[in-house]
Amino acid sequence: MFKRVSLLWTLVRGDLMKFWWALRDPRAPRWFKLAAAGLLVYLLSPVDLLPDTIPFLGVVDDLVLLPLALRWLLARLPAGLQADLAARAG
Repeated sequence: MFKRVSLLWTLVRGDLMKFWWALRDPRAPRWFKLAAAGLLVYLLSPVDLLPDTIPFLGVVDDLVLLPLALRWLLARLPAGLQADLAARAG
């Protein structure tokens, strides 16, 4: 179980680093930056897909949806920017 969580954290951490670098890159499209702002609003908003008052499920939706959204947004970046981010991440 700990190995799976560790692997998942490694993937999410890599995506977060790429996401941060993409936000700071001037070649990133405007829609990407607006989507990042939307994700931040969703994360901080008290309105969720599943309310946090529902035990376990309220937190799990944030833990699942946000990494999936990050990966989906990164996959839609221009190919040149994706290649530069992958090279920078190693």
